[in-house]
Amino acid sequence: MRIYYNPKLKEVARNLRNNMTIAEKSAWRMLKSKQFMGLDFHRQKPIGNFIADFYCSELSLVIEIDGVSHNDDEVKRKDEMKEQYFKSIGLNILRFTDDQVIGNWMLVENEIKKFISEIQL
Repeated sequence: MRIYYNPKLKEVARNLRNNMTIAEKSAWRMLKSKQFMGLDFHRQKPIGNFIADFYCSELSLVIEIDGVSHNDDEVKRKDEMKEQYFKSIGLNILRFTDDQVIGNWMLVENEIKKFISEIQL
């Protein structure tokens, strides 16, 4: 599947990569360089008019990591729009909180592995 993106988001994505949250940095340490099950993940990947925290094309998977700002009603609304768009182009979404990533990476890892086993059935 070919992923299209708004070229205006390229610089925004670069800035996000350079200023990741603690949880995003923690997740990236686990996902980068094909360290997670040999899968190639990209961070802060522009997709359409949105930016996914992490994206794996092999799995058509977006992983989103939500901090406390995602409790805000406006941010929730934008998250819903983003998720609807991703689903409309055939992407799967796994969503985790900062606390889950930082405090319990095994839970996150198990959820990703569970997703992988379900799509391979």
